[in-house]
This record gives sequence, C-alpha cells and structure tokens, in this order.
Amino acid sequence: MGRVISVLVPIGILAVVGVGGVFALSAIKPQPEKAEEARAGLNVFAEPVRQGDLTLVVESQGEVKPRREIIVAPQISGRISYVSPDFIDGGFINKGQLLVRVEAADYELAVVRAQSTVASAEQALALEEAEAELARQDIEDLGISDASPLARREPQLAGARAALESAKAQLKDTQLALDRTAVYAPFAGRVRERNVDIGQVVSVGQSLGQIFANDVVEVALPLKDAEMGRLGLPLAFSSSTERPGPDVTFRATVGGIEREWHGQVVRTAAAVNSQTRQINVIAELKDPYGAGADGDAPMAPGLFVTAIIQGETLENVLIAPRGALRGDDRLFVGLPDEGKLAIRQVKLIYSDPDGAYLASGVEPGELAITSPIQAPFDGMSITVMQRMEDGTIKVYEPKRSEESSSTSGEPAAIASTEGEGAAQ
Repeated sequence: MGRVISVLVPIGILAVVGVGGVFALSAIKPQPEKAEEARAGLNVFAEPVRQGDLTLVVESQGEVKPRREIIVAPQISGRISYVSPDFIDGGFINKGQLLVRVEAADYELAVVRAQSTVASAEQALALEEAEAELARQDIEDLGISDASPLARREPQLAGARAALESAKAQLKDTQLALDRTAVYAPFAGRVRERNVDIGQVVSVGQSLGQIFANDVVEVALPLKDAEMGRLGLPLAFSSSTERPGPDVTFRATVGGIEREWHGQVVRTAAAVNSQTRQINVIAELKDPYGAGADGDAPMAPGLFVTAIIQGETLENVLIAPRGALRGDDRLFVGLPDEGKLAIRQVKLIYSDPDGAYLASGVEPGELAITSPIQAPFDGMSITVMQRMEDGTIKVYEPKRSEESSSTSGEPAAIASTEGEGAAQ
C-alpha cells in the first residue's frame, strides 16, 4: 500500500506542474493585435458631377444621292453613229457636251425636201399675189363696186399663204428632228451607266444611259419627333439666309479609311412616314468631288453614311457619367462623409456614351456612383472610391461622430484597394 502511495504522489505532482505550466504559458503568450475593423458598406466607384456647355447632337444614317439624275434618251429613232469617249461608266462630262449622235442622213434629206416645199409655196404665193393684183386692177377699170371675193381672188390668196405657213412649219419640224440627232449633256456631272454603242438602232425614249450632276449630293436622314425638337427644327423647314440649317458631319469608311465630310441641313420632307412615324431631314454637301471632298475621297452617290447633326448649345448644364444614370430620371449619388447612398430624382436633357446631361437634381462636385448596385435603397451604407487621374484610388472615409471618436481613441484609417498609391 505504501508503495502504491509513493507512486501516485509523483504522478500528482507532475499533473499539478503540468496544469500550472499551461496556465503560465497562456499568461506569457503574446496577445494578437486587434484587427482593423472592417469597413462598413459596399465599395463603389464614383465620379464627380461637372458643369459645362452642351451642344445637342442627333445621329442618323442614310444613303448619298445626287440632287439631279436623269436617264439619257433620244427623242428620235435611228442608228447610233457616234458615242463620246467620255460617255462611259464613271466618266466625267461637261454641260453641253455631245454624248451620242443618231445617224442624220435621213433627217438631212427631210430638211432639204422641206426647204424645197417652202420655196415652192413662196413661189405659189407670189404668183397668187400677182393674180390678185391684176384682178383688183380689172375690177377698178370696169368700175365694179360689188365684186365678189372670188373675183378678187381672196380665197386663192389665203390658200397660198396657208400653204406657205404649212411648208415653213414642216421645215421647222424636220430641222428640229435633225437637231435631235445629237444628244447633249444638260449639266456637268458623271456617268452612272451607259447602255448604247455605235451601230445600235434605238427608238424614241429608249435609255442610252444614266447621268447625274456632281455639284450637290443629298442625304435623307430619318428623325424622330423628339430629335427634331432637339435640333429646333419645325416639320416644314427650309433653309434660308436668315435661318440656315444645322451643320452636319458625314462619316463613312472608304478604302479602309474613316472619311469625313461637312454639309448642312437644307429642308425637311413634305410628310411624316406613316409606318415609322419619322420625318426625313434632307442634308446636302456641295461640290462632293472638289472642295467638299475629304482629300482624295469624294462623298460619292451610293455611299451609306452616318450623319451627326449639330443642334442648339445649352450653357451650364450638369454633366454626370453615363453609367451613373438609372433609367431616365434617377441618379445614384454617394455621400462620402456619411458613407450613404442617395437616390436623386434628376431632369434629364440628353444622354450619350460620353455622359448624362442634366438640368437639375444634383450639384456640381457631388459624386455620381458608376458601380452597379443590387437592391439599392436610399441611405444604404457604402464606401465611396474615386479613381484619380494618376491611376490611384482615393477612398472616402465616413466622418465619425464625437462619441465614436472618443471611445475608439484612434483616428479612422483610409484604405486603398490598389496599394500605396491611394490618396487620403
């Protein structure tokens, strides 16, 4: 028994020593530093609201068309004897230039025959006038006062005069037909296509080709009613010296290069499209192959262009980032001092990828939130961050109350999501 006790005593001593060692180690173990209190609220990016001038613009698209374009057709029939070397697809032509000539031999003979007829009618009239003069003298010599018109040869004389006028009219007709054997360009321009060649027999009205004037080209741009209002254009608009139309910038890719031309709105279409409920605004570009061209790139008919129409300029409007606009009338604003989200009702003027332009609802310098927020509500806890021009991120720390400051005893730290570059 004594032996058992002698064994248990050392074991108990060891147990006591072990427990005491544990407590001792726990007492001397260094306590971990208190982790910085996690930032409250959702981290969101924001950009300040600016103030500046806004030039309202409207964008549309359309096809370039010449103002004047005609089908070249003969007014007489016959065989083609001449075609101008410039009358080819894509050729440049001048006003009054001979394009096509119809073989004129038959028409020249007709003119000669008509001239002969006129000469004969003139001789017949002269002869009849002489006979009428002789009849008048005979009547006077005989003292006849009531001689009949036939005796005076008045009907014969009238018939001779009518025959002469008819012959002259026939001569004019044949001369006109002869003149029409030549087809001239009514204006300077370009040849879209040619459908005739030498030796071909053509009839009246048959298409010889198609030409268009190159002095002015036009683009019909469909606009909505709101866009018309943005430009300040009435439905019945026509440009004048007193009220010129808005400037237009046309853009298209030609030969793999982005090209740009500058024109002007000149009028609106006569009626609203019944299907689209839009109205066409007609913009023009003068001298598209010369002064109006972009270097060596004319704004040629057939091009599909994007048109940016310049509207009115509004001064001192509020400009927020486009991503901060929710719908058409809400803007998310961060209150950095409070660490809260404010949902503002705003009056939207216009928006595009460059920004949302507002008439009211916010103040310049306020921070518009661009980050997406799920289930937002007014007063939601957030932490506002702003990306600076140098690439660093400024984190706005909410201001603590006097009570929280006194209990904490330490100033609030400003965290950065991008390391040491964040501004405080």
